[in-house]
Amino acid sequence: MVAEQGKFITVEGQDGAGKSTNIEVIEAVLQQHNIEYVHTREPGGTELGEQLRALLLNDSDAMIGDTAELLIIFAARAQHLEEVIKPALAAGKWVLCDRFTDATYAYQGGGRALDIKTISALETLVQGDLRPDLTVLLDVPVSVGEERADNRGEPDRFEQQQQSFKQRVRACYLARAKEEPARFRIVDASLVLAQVQAQVEQVLVDYIQCVRPPL
Repeated sequence: MVAEQGKFITVEGQDGAGKSTNIEVIEAVLQQHNIEYVHTREPGGTELGEQLRALLLNDSDAMIGDTAELLIIFAARAQHLEEVIKPALAAGKWVLCDRFTDATYAYQGGGRALDIKTISALETLVQGDLRPDLTVLLDVPVSVGEERADNRGEPDRFEQQQQSFKQRVRACYLARAKEEPARFRIVDASLVLAQVQAQVEQVLVDYIQCVRPPL
């Protein structure tokens, strides 16, 4: 018997939006519903991906051109899909991913102002027709995200960008959510943590009830 294809859930948002904390909420909901899942992240998720992540995020002195950055991200994604995401989905497991291609549109398309058509072509090349089933977008004003990120310690290459870059990232995320309302759920991440977590929990419960209605 062939396993039913798993669901692909992604969590997106600017730096400081609280992705890590709220992913824990999603994991708890999946566990409560006895859903087998794989938790992964981008860039990363594989040995190669983590090496590329370290290059992209941690080496602030690295002279990485914008196009090279884009290609590195999609190289990591190609490995991630073949090694982790596709096998898990094919086995009937759900995949919970901290960022995916929407982040590329937001950071490299919005922030870096790279050609959206180029990103779309790479998306098709690497992913085929695979897209997330549900994307939870944690939205927060840039000033709030910066304050939270500053409290976490040493900023990475993207956190070091100018506020105008971050504003473009946020605007692109919101534009994509508007374009695909069936896939996106926007969560106001500027509220106190308990309120944000309650929103995230409700989003997941509602989604599970939709795709797995009671017998």
